[in-house]
Amino acid sequence: MQLARRLIDGVTYLFFPRLCAGCNRPLVRSEEVICIRCESLIPFTNYHQIDRNETAMRLWGRCAFSHATSLTYFSKEGLLQHLIHNLKYAGKSETGFYLGKLLGHAIKEQNWKIDLIIPVPLHRKKEQIRGYNQSLHICLGIADILQIPVDNTSVHRKRFTESQTDKNREERLKNVRDAFTVVNPEKIKYKHVLLVDDVLTTGATIETCANCILKTPGTQISIATLAIAG
Repeated sequence: MQLARRLIDGVTYLFFPRLCAGCNRPLVRSEEVICIRCESLIPFTNYHQIDRNETAMRLWGRCAFSHATSLTYFSKEGLLQHLIHNLKYAGKSETGFYLGKLLGHAIKEQNWKIDLIIPVPLHRKKEQIRGYNQSLHICLGIADILQIPVDNTSVHRKRFTESQTDKNREERLKNVRDAFTVVNPEKIKYKHVLLVDDVLTTGATIETCANCILKTPGTQISIATLAIAG
């Protein structure tokens, strides 16, 4: 039986090889989503080991958080831009799950005592266009490592917003003002919530969503993103 399964796996790999999400080369059996070479090129921040990191300093005074980290540095035309673009716009949800697991390992090192993981929500129209919320798949990867539940229903994006890409900080804050609402406060009351997004730029979206959640009695917030942009 095992021999037959190995033969089937071998034939499947021969005709339908798994390809690296970074360089598109065939993966070997020990690799998952990204090849070893591409993973070695990911610019990890190690912010989870530094309290006064750039992610935390970018958000200080804007929302009350316990911890904040970003897994990697984001740069235009870099490997992370390619991976995150494919995650958001090319249906590569497995990339979010894989990178989420790497982020989960980093958080696990620090024992943040998280109760619940919440992705920054997309408006339903944007989620229908993309097919899914990329931040949810990052959360699922984190949850796989931390063994903590993901809550994708208690916080909603109630207002459709324009893209934040070409806006400055003030414009971004105005764009997302009052965009979020907590629809199930009983589920997050007195919980330490890990709020997750893909890329931190000015922090306007994270700030607005975090402050909305913090209106629920007894909640604590920690923040994690896959990347931080310069």
